[in-house]
Amino acid sequence: MKAHRITAPQDLESAFAIRHEVFVQGQNVPAEDERDIHDHTDAIHYLARTTDGTACGAARWRPTEKGVKLERFAVLASHRNQEAGAALLRAVLHDVRAAHPAATVYLHAQLPAVRFYERHGFEKVGEKFAECDIDHYKMQWKQPD
Repeated sequence: MKAHRITAPQDLESAFAIRHEVFVQGQNVPAEDERDIHDHTDAIHYLARTTDGTACGAARWRPTEKGVKLERFAVLASHRNQEAGAALLRAVLHDVRAAHPAATVYLHAQLPAVRFYERHGFEKVGEKFAECDIDHYKMQWKQPD
């Protein structure tokens, strides 16, 4: 499994299609909430591919007033538990750390993903909350020294 920063328009369309399948079709997130202005302004997008080149995961990050927020991590159901999420997270964190070494790095994790993020150095911050009728925790990355 490999993940890379998106530079080609067709890869961005693949990422949007993955997000639509996972969030809109799979979790009933309203399409107008899944796509936002950041997709075409300040977000940096990533795509995960299998060894045969099949696009199977997507993610993005963007600077905010609170630090750097990781968002829209999505892996197609048929490719979960095959390291696509880990590949995306590694690629994103590598680039975030290079671009914003002193920034607070955080995300809003859906409950089933909390353990995944904990395994990768994130910790819960605050109480559970709902976004788009889905329970989440804010999580912050403890950067290795």
